[in-house]
Amino acid sequence: MSDEAQFDVASIMGGLYGDGIIACKGAYSTQWADNLGREIMALFEEAQATPGGALPRGPQRFYVECHPERISGFVDIATHPWFMAVCEAVLGPDYKIVEVGFDIPFPGAQDQPWHRDFRAPEATLTGRRLNSLAFNLTCIDTRPEHGPFEIAPGTQWDAIPDAKDGMFPDKSLWGRYIDRAVQKMPQRGDISARSALTIHRGTANRSNEARPVLVIGVDAPDATNAHHHDLQVTRAYLDSLPPQVRDHLTYRVTDDLETVIQHHVIEGLLEPDYS
Repeated sequence: MSDEAQFDVASIMGGLYGDGIIACKGAYSTQWADNLGREIMALFEEAQATPGGALPRGPQRFYVECHPERISGFVDIATHPWFMAVCEAVLGPDYKIVEVGFDIPFPGAQDQPWHRDFRAPEATLTGRRLNSLAFNLTCIDTRPEHGPFEIAPGTQWDAIPDAKDGMFPDKSLWGRYIDRAVQKMPQRGDISARSALTIHRGTANRSNEARPVLVIGVDAPDATNAHHHDLQVTRAYLDSLPPQVRDHLTYRVTDDLETVIQHHVIEGLLEPDYS
């Protein structure tokens, strides 16, 4: 039996097509997660020094895209049996990794408005099929005061035709999300997978610690999220990758890694929700 075969496809599909989020607890050691956290914070300092390198996602909250080879554990993630099993079950055998980045809510980050990460495609609204996933890996042991991720299970199927940018449902609908809201408390070493279309928000960080989270975006062949990202690899790094990573990676080969200048400011996230 292959490593992937130990994970039940029905459970994976049921979780992501039902609640919209699943997790693998203890996929990595706490030491592995601590190293990831150090790398993320160093990359954030670099990004801050470059105009457009770190995008605001609200007060004291930032998102940064980075290069796979700057994350020493990237291959560990892309070859983890659970990661591969989830991608193949939901997105098919030709899935592609299209995004590597991280989100950091610092102390003072406020509640975000309820939103999905991008406009729902016809494959989901009409075809009732998920064609992309977001994987998250926390770098700290999340506590309530850290401003945990909050999700409204099952709302990846919601049609919100009048929503701003197709992402931000009107406040008249927020009662539905508040009633369904579940706060997630991942610990170091955990990995989760979710539909980025499930309505969610980051909550206020009332602690004295940042809460860095690595994000890996993965598409099915018909999804178009790769158009919004610029995954770069050097030739030496590409040649070092095992086939099961290289064959599932969207990339641009470059002699020297260029800073990812990000232009996708999400205006709806720049103001906190105080209601």
